[in-house]
Amino acid sequence: MRSLEISPPYMVREAETYVRGAFGRFPALVLLGPRQSGKTTLARRAFPSMAYSNLEDPVVRAEASEDPVGYLDRFPAGAILDEIQNVPSLFSHLQPRMDAAGRNGQFVLTGSHHFKLVERITQSLAGRVVLTKLLPLSLAELGLANRLEAAALDEIIWRGGYPRAWSQESRPGEIHLSYLETYVERDVRLLVNLKDSDLFRRFVQLVAGRTGQILNRESLARDTGIDPKTAEAWLSALEASFVIFRVQPFFANLGKRLVKRPKVYMVDTGLACHLLRIDEPGQLLAHPLRGALFETLIVTEMLKRRFNAGRAANLFFYRDVVGSEINLVLEYANGLYPIEIKAAATYAASFARSLALLSDRSPRGAAVVMGGGEEGVRGTTRIVPWRRLGALASDLDL
Repeated sequence: MRSLEISPPYMVREAETYVRGAFGRFPALVLLGPRQSGKTTLARRAFPSMAYSNLEDPVVRAEASEDPVGYLDRFPAGAILDEIQNVPSLFSHLQPRMDAAGRNGQFVLTGSHHFKLVERITQSLAGRVVLTKLLPLSLAELGLANRLEAAALDEIIWRGGYPRAWSQESRPGEIHLSYLETYVERDVRLLVNLKDSDLFRRFVQLVAGRTGQILNRESLARDTGIDPKTAEAWLSALEASFVIFRVQPFFANLGKRLVKRPKVYMVDTGLACHLLRIDEPGQLLAHPLRGALFETLIVTEMLKRRFNAGRAANLFFYRDVVGSEINLVLEYANGLYPIEIKAAATYAASFARSLALLSDRSPRGAAVVMGGGEEGVRGTTRIVPWRRLGALASDLDL
């Protein structure tokens, strides 16, 4: 396996195969994801012959805003339009242009504000675009870049998946601090009327401390010193900026899934560690949230596998009336696949106890993903150390 240069880091991205194929099936491809996750690099490597325009550049943004027709006339063969949410007026001009051309593979649009972009696309470009999401680096992508085998689990949790956190000269603490101040707070200001940055920073820290837990907006609001309505607005802004995501509980009745409380996860464990003031990997060993951070790593990895293949999330968790819980439930046409997640390196029979709750609906068995140990099988339960997660995901056709 070849070694990759990483200054700034470029990692082989699993989504590249999918986006190349999807671009040939639609007039436009929309690539969504958090800032600094590698969207621009992926787009330019996947489509090296396409013209490129960066709408983060103030001069380019002003030109596109003042004369959108003239701006688009520069790209008769199409282009990569980076961070297009900065010039929303372009959407209404793209639709007739793409329709007139009458072919697929015209524009690649990237953006960092999920809700705003989806709203614009629904209004102007419905049926003409394919959306895919690019999250920070997956374990599989770190493996392709020869970064996985040499790294211990706690280092991977601490660094997270942002490419720059894996560059040779990187100081992850500086990178995550810069990311929080430069992108998260700025983007949130565009989505909500944020008046108190310090209060918002406290809110984000409290959310990080709840990663992998059932979301209780009232408790979160009370601990921050804000009202529940503001807490929900801030949560929605963090979700729109790909800082957090929510996993819904599994119920056969779809209506119940929408009203019961979800679990909340940080998209990146490295940013979570920074917010929790974990300054080095060694601090994780005895940290009370190590298990929650490991769960976040594994659930996010499954989400990345889905997105990199152009699929919907389709991830749930299970919790019954007496509090018994299964961390992750995958839903298939022929049944469920429950997964328990344990940071421990030594397997215990009790780890699989909750999996029996769904045994009658899981014909393919179940799995316990561990923080170490050896791969094996106990009855119908597969024991999977975290380094073998990719093999499990492949077998499950994630």
